[in-house]
Amino acid sequence: MGASQSEVVIIGGGLAGLACAVTLADREIPVSLYESRPRLGGRASSFADKQSEQLIDNCQHVSMGCCFEFNRFCETVGIADSFQRAAELYFVGPDSVGPDSIGPDSIDSDSIDSDSKGRQFKVNRFAASPLLPSPLHLLPAFGGLSYLSWSDKIQLARGLKQLAIAIIDLENEPTIADWLVAHGQSSAVINRFWNVVLVSALSESLDRISLSHARKVFVDGFLRARDNWQVLIPTVPLEHLYGTVIQDYLKQRGSKISLQTGVENIRIDGQQVTGIQLRDGSEIDCPRVVLAVPYQRVFDLLPDEFPGRESLTGIQQLESAPITSVHLWFDREITSLPHAVFVDTLSQWMFNRSRLMQNASTESGYYYQVVISASHNLTGSARQGRTQSEIISEVVRELAMIWPEANAAELLHSRMVTEHQAVFSVKPGVEQLRPSQHTQVEGLYLAGDWTSTGWPATMEGAVRSGIQAAEFLLADLDRPETILLPPAQSSFLSKILFRL
Repeated sequence: MGASQSEVVIIGGGLAGLACAVTLADREIPVSLYESRPRLGGRASSFADKQSEQLIDNCQHVSMGCCFEFNRFCETVGIADSFQRAAELYFVGPDSVGPDSIGPDSIDSDSIDSDSKGRQFKVNRFAASPLLPSPLHLLPAFGGLSYLSWSDKIQLARGLKQLAIAIIDLENEPTIADWLVAHGQSSAVINRFWNVVLVSALSESLDRISLSHARKVFVDGFLRARDNWQVLIPTVPLEHLYGTVIQDYLKQRGSKISLQTGVENIRIDGQQVTGIQLRDGSEIDCPRVVLAVPYQRVFDLLPDEFPGRESLTGIQQLESAPITSVHLWFDREITSLPHAVFVDTLSQWMFNRSRLMQNASTESGYYYQVVISASHNLTGSARQGRTQSEIISEVVRELAMIWPEANAAELLHSRMVTEHQAVFSVKPGVEQLRPSQHTQVEGLYLAGDWTSTGWPATMEGAVRSGIQAAEFLLADLDRPETILLPPAQSSFLSKILFRL
């Protein structure tokens, strides 16, 4: 069988592969992208729920203001308008000072309820002060959290400053859990603040999060600049976000997109990539291949021996963490909030999909998605005998503790979805395991959030990896170009206070 030709082959249509393809296509480099699934987007994907007749996302994906490369990518391909920027977050936790002291900044009386232990819950508005400069802009928001005492808040402020100025030895760094204990953070502050923010941001438990990655979340997200902490939430299903629009964008620039087309292996002759073989036996000759697949699949696509194989073996030590989503459809609206962050509950985030989504229909019910990151204890034998139905019931009970309307509402439909390998675990030592996008094989490049990007397993990390792979490829074509944005600038006061 004669082999066809391609200038650059990209294997994998997740965000990393798409970012690389867009970067190259914008520079008139012919690209052929192969994706084994019937859709683009990789882990950022959707599927049809037959009972509700809706597309639901396998896992809620959000961006932040500090995700500059991802946000620029969305602007480039024309999907930026499909995100809602939340300039105000809603943290729901026990009202430690009691219901009588609830002031006018509370949401409404329906947002207060008590659980079987008599705890009362309050919805706390979290927003930047228009009067204070960064990094003091969020000080009133932290100060207003009902579920932390004033001594907790003082302790938290000290911990944040110590974290910001910490000098970290990546060869011997501790977990953030150990660091917090060593720096005088109480269990209340750890459970009600550090755990809430970091588990959601890094999708891993505190005893498995490295100090350096925890520091990055708080420095880049909260302390470096004014709007970095704001959350950007998709308002369309992920399949629409990363499917049709980006596919059309690439095709208009001469790229070839092949869905449901699996790659069997990459051919390497000596030091050089020579092509790929598809699962149907077809051969594609090409001098350059970008391998943009999950780290678990990298060695499956490469020969048993190739130059630099040893330098990639670290990825075999990477571990993954699961994220669970509970999808709920009620016969009535249980809250008008677009989203909420929970404290002291199994549930971590709630997204009011009926409020957030463009052209949302309530014919099948009012749709809410509850996200539980680092859901190790909800998978396999760690589930401790709990069925999916029991876990869903626990989530519904937690919603009813906060919004009494849920007690009167009928649950029309529910389902629980777990992405078992949602992210790689940002454990201490993980940076030494992450490879460069450039390999020792001429014409072979890597892309994926698991490569060395300086970011954890996020959409930002995925996009950055694709751009970095494109930079290396362009340099090998004697067309060197710096494409990544320069490092983010810290505010003047952040530089003074935290030496950022």
